[in-house]
Amino acid sequence: MALWVVVALLVFAMFNLFQGTSQRGQMTSLAFSDFLTSVEAGDVRDVTIQGETVSGHYRDGRNFSTFVPEGSNLVQTLTKRGVRISALPSDEGTPTLFSILISWFPMLLLIGVWIFFMRQMQSGGGKAMGFGKSKARLLTENSNRVTFEDVAGIDEAKQELEEIVEFLKDPHKFQRLGGKIPKGCLLVGPPGTGKTLLARAIAGEANVPFFTISGSDFVEMFVGVGASRVRDMFEQGKKNAPCIIFIDEIDAVGRHRGAGLGGGNDEREQTLNQLLVEMDGFESNEGVILIAATNRPDVLDPALLRPGRFDRQVTVPNPDILGREKILK
Repeated sequence: MALWVVVALLVFAMFNLFQGTSQRGQMTSLAFSDFLTSVEAGDVRDVTIQGETVSGHYRDGRNFSTFVPEGSNLVQTLTKRGVRISALPSDEGTPTLFSILISWFPMLLLIGVWIFFMRQMQSGGGKAMGFGKSKARLLTENSNRVTFEDVAGIDEAKQELEEIVEFLKDPHKFQRLGGKIPKGCLLVGPPGTGKTLLARAIAGEANVPFFTISGSDFVEMFVGVGASRVRDMFEQGKKNAPCIIFIDEIDAVGRHRGAGLGGGNDEREQTLNQLLVEMDGFESNEGVILIAATNRPDVLDPALLRPGRFDRQVTVPNPDILGREKILK
């Protein structure tokens, strides 16, 4: 909103500047002899006398301005020719503070807009220049905490994920024994089976921060925005480690590469490439675990599912009769 206000003020100032310039350009500067000739010919309609400066209008509406020397009997000549005369006090050529501000206002506004955009580009935190910032929302252990007790009907999936919870609670125990936790875990199942709730329960059981983002939030119309958001998301995760990064509907960004044409597909592939690089770049001992959910594992790129990335898949099926009873309870 503030940006549009600045743009509107800039347009208004430029309009006034050009309007004032055009009005000054329409005023003709006359020699005093030519002015007297026009008066004698009856071409002058009215004049305004301000000190030694005389301005006025011709009968055809044009403006003029001239300088009157001392000792001339101009008033008598104008009265004789029936010219309407107005007089203003002389300002002795000293500009007022208001006139100075008006004349310099467009330039000061341009300087202010330039400083505003330079600060936005340097900080990268403003809305105008914050396209590359991650849209991941951070849920801490104190905000709407969810545990395994809140999840019912998918007991098999909970058992498979207990290893991740143990690692987040005591990562040094695994490191001392030489064990490695999977870097990524893919939750696969139909819509509405509780994949997102299960990921939040893992973070709640381990009392670690939980970053959540949708796969469609990475891709925008601007080239390079998706890759920048991936980098920013993993930087936030490393700062809050140990933590969980959860990407919902990862098939929106993780589809097979080369499956389509167009700039939008190229941007999605760049985002996927950056995601693959980031998953290879951070080690398991940094405490950042990536969990993703999808109901279309068949369309995912094979590079996502290789060992070292999403090498563990947990199926989250529809609950059976006993599971549905637990949900209702």
